[in-house]
Amino acid sequence: MSASRSLFLSAKQRIPGGVNSPVRAFRGVGGEPFFVKSAAGCRLTTVDDRELIDFVGTWGPAILGHAAAPVIQAVQETAARGLSFGTPNPLEVDMAETICHLVPSVQKVRMVNSGTEATMSCIRLARGFTARSKILKFEGCYHGHVDSLLVKAGSGALTNGTPDSAGVPAELAALTITVPFNDPAALEAAFDANRGDLAAVILEPVPANAGLYLPEPGFLENLRALCTANGTILIFDEVMTGFRLARGGAQEVFGITPDLTAMGKVIGGGLPVGAFGGRSEIMDFLSPDGPVYQAGTLSGNPVAMAAGLAQLKEMERIDGWARLEETGAAFEAATREAIDGLPLVFHRIGSMFCLYFTQGPVKNLQDAMHSDRDRFAKFFHACLEDGVYFAPSQFEAGFLSTAHTPADIERSAEIVAKNLKAVF
Repeated sequence: MSASRSLFLSAKQRIPGGVNSPVRAFRGVGGEPFFVKSAAGCRLTTVDDRELIDFVGTWGPAILGHAAAPVIQAVQETAARGLSFGTPNPLEVDMAETICHLVPSVQKVRMVNSGTEATMSCIRLARGFTARSKILKFEGCYHGHVDSLLVKAGSGALTNGTPDSAGVPAELAALTITVPFNDPAALEAAFDANRGDLAAVILEPVPANAGLYLPEPGFLENLRALCTANGTILIFDEVMTGFRLARGGAQEVFGITPDLTAMGKVIGGGLPVGAFGGRSEIMDFLSPDGPVYQAGTLSGNPVAMAAGLAQLKEMERIDGWARLEETGAAFEAATREAIDGLPLVFHRIGSMFCLYFTQGPVKNLQDAMHSDRDRFAKFFHACLEDGVYFAPSQFEAGFLSTAHTPADIERSAEIVAKNLKAVF
C-alpha cells in the first residue's frame, strides 16, 4: 500500500471525506488524493517520493513558486520574535501601506484570515453602508463558503455537484439574486426588478472557480455604470486575481474601479490571510469607528504579514509580472499547438489558465458545464502519472509561477500533447 493511500484511509476516519477542503478529495476526477511532504520551486514531492511539476501552486498563492528563499527567510526571522501578539504590530501597517499603494481604489484596508472572511465582511459592510439587504452575484463565481454567497457557486461546490449547500436558510438565499456572467440584458433586468434594493454586486472580475473565462468587452464597464447609477456597492473579489494578473490586479488590467475589493492568497505568501478595502467613507463604517462589526483574533498576524510583504517585494525586484506574462505566453503557445484540431477551449490571462473539454465558446457557467468531465478525468490522471499536476477538477483554474522554467513548460507541453492524443 502506498504511503498516500495509508494516510488517506487514516484521514477518512478522523476528517470528513479525509480532506480539509472538498476539492482535494479528487471527487471531480475519481481516485484518491496524493499527500505531499515537501515543495520547492514549481515541484511537489509526495510522501511516496514522486516529483510532480505543479500547476496548482497551492491554489494561487505560490506566485514565486514554493518555499521561495525571501519568503522563508522573512517567516523564520519574524517567527523568532513571536508568532502572534494580539496587539497591533508594525508589519500590518506596512502591508496596509503596500496594498493601498498597489491598488489605487483601496484607500483603507483591513486584514482578515481568509478570502471567505474578506468577502463576508465586504457583504456585511455594503449592507450596513447602504441600509439595503439584497445582493447580486454571478452564476459560477465562488466567493468562499459564506451562507449568502453559496448560491450557484463555483469551485468545490461545482466539483461535488452541489451548486447550493445544505444548511443555508432559504430566507437568506432569497436575498441573493444570481444572473449569468457576460449577460448584460439579464444584468440590467435584475437591476430593474430590484431598483433601490441592491446593497452590492459581487463578482470575480475574471471568474476562476468554474474554470476560467473572461469578461466580454464592455461588460465590466456596464456593470460599473449600473452600480453607480443605482447607489449599489461594486465589490471585486480579487482573492485569486489580486497581485497576480498585475500589481493592481484585474482592476488594473481592465481599468475598472470597484468600491470594495476582497483580497487574499498572494499577500500571504502561502500562509492563511485575507484583506478587504476600498473607499474611505465606506471603510469608516467598520467598528470601532462605525456601526458594522468585524473582528479577528489573528488578523494582521505578523508572520503572515512578513511572508506576504517579502513575496510582493520580490515580485517588484524581479519584475515578476512581466516574467509571468512571458511564461504564460510560452505556455499558451505550446498548449494551443497541442490542442490544434481537437474539441477543446483554452483560456489564459497572465499566469492563470484553463483547458475546457468542450468545443466552446465558454463565456459563462452554462457554457463551462458542457465540458466532458469524464474525458478530463482521464486526461488529468494520465498527466499525473507522467509527473504533471493540474487542478483535480475541470472547474478550477491553473496557475503558473516565476519558478516555472522554459524547460518545465516544454516538458509539460509534451506530456499534455501525448495524453490528449491518448484520450481522443
